[in-house]
Amino acid sequence: MSTQLLVEALARDRQFEMIESASDRSTVLHLLTREQPHIVLVAAKLGEGNDGGCNLVRDIRSASPATRVIVLLDSSERVPVVEAFRAGAQGVFCRTEPFHFLSRCIQCVHQGQIWASSGELQYVLEALAQPTFAKFQAKSGSLLTARETDVVRCVVEGLTNREIAQRLKLTEHTVKNYLFRIFEKLGVSSRVEVVLYALGQRGPHSALASNGRKFHAAPAPLKSSVPVSITARKTTS
Repeated sequence: MSTQLLVEALARDRQFEMIESASDRSTVLHLLTREQPHIVLVAAKLGEGNDGGCNLVRDIRSASPATRVIVLLDSSERVPVVEAFRAGAQGVFCRTEPFHFLSRCIQCVHQGQIWASSGELQYVLEALAQPTFAKFQAKSGSLLTARETDVVRCVVEGLTNREIAQRLKLTEHTVKNYLFRIFEKLGVSSRVEVVLYALGQRGPHSALASNGRKFHAAPAPLKSSVPVSITARKTTS
C-alpha cells in the first residue's frame, strides 16, 4: 500500500513521467529493457532474502549503466546504507523522511549527484576506511562457518591465540582446532597465508566483499580523478 501511495504521489508531479510499479525482479528488468528509464526507485527489501534489493540494483546497473538507481530504505541504518551504495545506487531515501524531499532526491540523482544525509555519508566514509575483506564462498555455499570467519578476522588483526580466545570467549585449544580447520578449508599452512587470503590476495574461492574500495558500476568511483558532486543533507534529530 505504501508503494502504491508513493507511485500515485509521484505521478501527480508533472516533472516526472511514471512508467510502472513492478513488484518482482523479472518485471523490473523487462521494463528496464523496454523503457530505458532515467531513474529507478528500488525498495531495499524487494526480492528474495535480505539482499534482494541490492542484488536487483546490481542487475539494473549491469543491464543499463546509464540508468541511475535510488534505494528506498525503511531506516537509515549503517548496513543497508553502505550495501545500497556498494551495489551501485546513486542515492538512498529513507521512508521516514518528508515526501517532498523525494522529488529533490530524484532531481539531484538525475543531475549526476549523490543523495545521502550527512549521517549516511559518514557510514560510507567509514566503510571506505576499512580494509577489503574476502567473503569465504564456495560453489556449494559458505566456505567457512560464522565462527571460523570470526577467528579469521581476529587473525587479520594480529591477535594471538590467547587473545582470540579471550575475545570470542573460547579456550585456546578450541581456537587451535578452529585454525586447523580453517587452514584445511582454505588450503593454506600459515597464519600469514590466512591473512593474505582474507585480504583477497590469494585463493581460488576468494570473492572480494569490497568494503568501500569502490562503488560497483558507479559512473564516477570515489578513487577516480573525476570529481563527484555530492548533495548532503543535515541529519534530522
